[in-house]
Amino acid sequence: MGFFERQIETKRYYEGIIVNVRRDVAEMQNGARVPREVVEHPGGVGVVPITDDNKVLMVRQYRYPVGEELLEIPAGKLDNDEDPLECAVRELSEETGCKAGKLVDLGAIYPSPGFCRETLFLYLALDLQRGEMHLDQNELLSVEAVGIEELVDMIMENKLPDAKSVVGILKARRYLEKSGIGN
Repeated sequence: MGFFERQIETKRYYEGIIVNVRRDVAEMQNGARVPREVVEHPGGVGVVPITDDNKVLMVRQYRYPVGEELLEIPAGKLDNDEDPLECAVRELSEETGCKAGKLVDLGAIYPSPGFCRETLFLYLALDLQRGEMHLDQNELLSVEAVGIEELVDMIMENKLPDAKSVVGILKARRYLEKSGIGN
């Protein structure tokens, strides 16, 4: 039957703009009761936009929680009941000014399943048409085109610590290899 835990009780401690926090008591399959803290997040998307010359459009921005400027794939939070594909189209346009002729579903990941209830949906954007960025208010970032192989090297050298970017870039590279695109 596999492993499981059943929620026995829950108490919400915080309701925020982006996340909610609760503390549960869960019953394990062996009958033990254990505390569980859960951060609820609406989920989001990450997009790996590949140019015709095999470069990835990355965004550079400051991330307050880690206190660093990071290089990341374009990404954003899902709005209420928003379809992930629609969110990917919106975020790609907002952060890079691009529209994709083709969006490939690269699957979904759980960035931190030990405490966070967040699902990130990853997409590969191909056949890009450039336009103008239209960032959200107070969103400050720059766009950089970086070769996909250079990004893989950065990943292997621990110079690209953002999880969604690591997974998205490696999945995109594998997709491109298998489909013969960019060779």
